[in-house]
Amino acid sequence: MHKKDQPLIFELTKEGRVGYSLPELDVPAADLSDLIPAEFIRTEEADLPEVSELDIMRHYTALSKRNHGVDSGFYPLGSCTMKYNPKVNEYVARLNGFAHINPLQEPESVQGALGLMYDLQEHLKEITGMDEVTLQPAAGAHGEWTGLMMIRAFHEANGDTQRTKVIVPDSAHGTNPASATVAGFETVTVKSNEDGLVDLEDLKRVVGDDTAALMLTNPNTLGLFEENILEMASIIHGAGGKLYYDGANLNAVLSKARPGDMGFDVVHLNLHKTFTGPHGGGGPGSGPVGVKEDLIPYLPKPILVKQGEDFVFDYDRPESIGRVKPYYGNFGINVRAYTYIRTMGPDGLRAVTENAVLNANYMMRRLAPHFDLPYDRHCKHEFVISGKRQKKLGVRTLDIAKRLLDFGYHPPTIYFPLNVEECMMIEPTETESKETLDSFIDAMIQIAKEAEENPEIVQEAPHTTVVKRMDETLAARKPVLRYQKEV
Repeated sequence: MHKKDQPLIFELTKEGRVGYSLPELDVPAADLSDLIPAEFIRTEEADLPEVSELDIMRHYTALSKRNHGVDSGFYPLGSCTMKYNPKVNEYVARLNGFAHINPLQEPESVQGALGLMYDLQEHLKEITGMDEVTLQPAAGAHGEWTGLMMIRAFHEANGDTQRTKVIVPDSAHGTNPASATVAGFETVTVKSNEDGLVDLEDLKRVVGDDTAALMLTNPNTLGLFEENILEMASIIHGAGGKLYYDGANLNAVLSKARPGDMGFDVVHLNLHKTFTGPHGGGGPGSGPVGVKEDLIPYLPKPILVKQGEDFVFDYDRPESIGRVKPYYGNFGINVRAYTYIRTMGPDGLRAVTENAVLNANYMMRRLAPHFDLPYDRHCKHEFVISGKRQKKLGVRTLDIAKRLLDFGYHPPTIYFPLNVEECMMIEPTETESKETLDSFIDAMIQIAKEAEENPEIVQEAPHTTVVKRMDETLAARKPVLRYQKEV
């Protein structure tokens, strides 16, 4: 078998082999019928692979080497802030007092952990300019939905049941309209102007008595700061709506600007983005939500509060939207974020923004001669270039993304923002060295030259990966999601 040919775990099966070694049972076996309702007990043996411990370790270790992650290579995925995860965070999260506790313990037995959560809430309130924070939501989109549900509860409590629409810019993250829909709202699109910012006249046109909220990212998905944010807040608030902040791009404004000072009423944060929790590959994420004072009654319960010297959960929240996640959030990710904030401090967080913005503008200017730059202006933490000139040569941005794999880089985002043709959204983050940035830039320039001189190389990429170019249409329409034995 060729080294690159990795069989499925089911194809390694040999009857009788086991992947674990346990001591002989010396206590009475548990009666499952006492623990699990009869209708949920499996009556037939599960068809699981039978492999030795050594084989299973080699199998998954080999698969892990095929993964691309922020620890193995540059990951310039625009809008997702795939930056380095400091290993001190991992060390702290594995301390016994954090890793080995149980959410069902009495609060008095986990005061240290609760104190960390409370302190993290206080830090996030200061960073965002919000009045209260919940750590419950499990990820960014979950935070979006949670925030929108609070906005909905607020309007209903005030008798404004006609507020059924959420305004979303045409450059927004795809999760924004999806979250609004799941929360029971209709979405209304507001256009961008020629500068890549929200068109104020179009915003005035779509806002009205039926407006529940405007969902906005600032800087926006083009990496541009919404210069008219105070006027936008005035327009929305004047119509009785709320302003929602998608915190995916907070990496661009840490310790420089606060959403609460811009006029936002609700903020969600991605701790697995801005605050260096592990991102993707099974997660988990964390999407805390902060709110201004008039929305505090609707926060998910329970709320962690401090009574004297004790940290306790307050369940007496009659106007709460209820619990949105079992227990109290993804605690391990919160520990990592807290460690990051404490080790960085205010000056360190400010340096994050300064270096992220510097890196993005450096890359943008070096790539501008070789690709189209739809908005030729100072960007923040990320920027968008276009492959329109390469498209004329028969090379799409999808081809460019595939070709980057041959250079060992994860491709940038190419599917949005939707208002830029053949877009490539690139975010270098603050954690990458100039040498890494230059190497990626050189690869992009080489690909641009290949598109002109030998486009087939790009069109047929990747050439060096274990799996070559896939039929993406077939994979999307007829996915094979489980192993099926050949008959």
